[in-house]
Amino acid sequence: MFKRILIANRGEIAMRVIRTAREMGIETVSVYSDFDRAAMHTRMADRSVALGGTQPSESYLDMDKILKAAKETGSEGIHPGYGFLSENAEFARRVEAAGIVWIGPPADAIEAMGDKIESRRRMRAADVPVVPGLVDPVAEAQSAIAAAEEIGYPIALKAAAGGGGKGIRIVHKASEMELAFRTAQGESEAAFGDGRLYLERYLDRPRHIEVQVLFDNHGNAIHLGERECSIQRRHQKLIEESPSVIVDDELRAQMGEVALRAGHAVKYRGAGTVEFLWSGGEFFFLEMNTRLQVEHPITEMVTGCDLVREQLRVAFGEPLGYDQSDVRFQGHSIEVRINAEDPEQGYLPSTGTIRNLRWPGGPWVRVDSGLYRGLEVGLSYDPMLAKIIVWGPDRNTAIARMKRALQEFHVGGVRTGASAALSVLSDERFVDGDIDTHFLEQLDLTQHEPKMEDAAALAAAVHRHRLARRRALSDSKGNREGWRARGRAFSSPYAGPRSADPSQQAPELRS
Repeated sequence: MFKRILIANRGEIAMRVIRTAREMGIETVSVYSDFDRAAMHTRMADRSVALGGTQPSESYLDMDKILKAAKETGSEGIHPGYGFLSENAEFARRVEAAGIVWIGPPADAIEAMGDKIESRRRMRAADVPVVPGLVDPVAEAQSAIAAAEEIGYPIALKAAAGGGGKGIRIVHKASEMELAFRTAQGESEAAFGDGRLYLERYLDRPRHIEVQVLFDNHGNAIHLGERECSIQRRHQKLIEESPSVIVDDELRAQMGEVALRAGHAVKYRGAGTVEFLWSGGEFFFLEMNTRLQVEHPITEMVTGCDLVREQLRVAFGEPLGYDQSDVRFQGHSIEVRINAEDPEQGYLPSTGTIRNLRWPGGPWVRVDSGLYRGLEVGLSYDPMLAKIIVWGPDRNTAIARMKRALQEFHVGGVRTGASAALSVLSDERFVDGDIDTHFLEQLDLTQHEPKMEDAAALAAAVHRHRLARRRALSDSKGNREGWRARGRAFSSPYAGPRSADPSQQAPELRS
């Protein structure tokens, strides 16, 4: 197995990789920008290398700096996490050319699936169902209008090199095409340096369902079931769950087989996700994410499979060592992304310094985060601060557990979307499984005020906290270890933070 790897990323995904690597006895090297000098991933890795700069282009997107750090630290592999350079075929090739193992899929697979037009061609050739539409790009609005007349409105204009919801416009009639075309093309050129657009049928009330796949270098491949990702805003997922309420064993087997077919078509290796749109009883290929997904923890919770461990094993050349019949699905898992944004102000970004922090706990609650008190939240990086993941033996239990976890969660200094997530989980339509990709934009947050019993519980907790603080301050003996009862010392859970979490300690920087 690897002796040492470099993690070319930051925040919670860097922490995620560090933790599994440590369990496997693999040393980790983190890289950091000036902005992240005191970040959790900077402090928790075995070694940390400064890249300098405050913008991504000066640090986490600088291939030369990252490769230099890997060579100087003797790193045998590079794990890209997600975002930044994780789906950059050029970087994958440069890593391998430098004699370092790329902990990800082959560059050719990244390239093929990263281009939406090329991926549609490949999928059609592999007999993978794709949404009806064009394979070739359209050069100007009039050509798009002519094509839309054949496909039928509404249609979706999409960037060929797109991702993350950028370069997409929905067009309902011909008169809207010219403005939509210019806007989508400009956004695509700005985001990807590629203004090519293509058209496909816009599905009515679609659900976004994706399938996790794993391929090794020895011809073995499995799928690990599906994730429902329909709760999203502007094509950005906010709540995910596994399994989907509309997928039974037969449909799961069908979607899994198609997902594996898609991976074989591009000679895939490692962990990947094949995304589908489901509508009216049919499912269609949307895209393949050639990396680890943000929402991978819910698959881990229902299968017991550590996907980062499998990525490392496969990259090192080990066979999977099991087949599809060994995969078992148990219970239900939900993930909520905690983003720095204000739902009451149209989800505008929220910036500031993290002043207070309280994480949820209890049975089957997991938090993936790089968050700590004192962290500066700016606009240079992705707004996602953390992920809260829960598991339950059934969906109703998982929903109740996530609601409880969100009610326990508190972060001071920035606004987050946790309240919006709580509103979704409390909505009867969500509980009934009646959702689609437009659910969130149709949700009236003012109609989902906290229940009286929740407000009463919160008020009681605040009262206990204030009472404990008064007692602590009035302790004339200066006892800082807690109150004494029958000769034993007990620390009050309300007397202020006493966490042993390294995020609460002064940073120890290593280089």
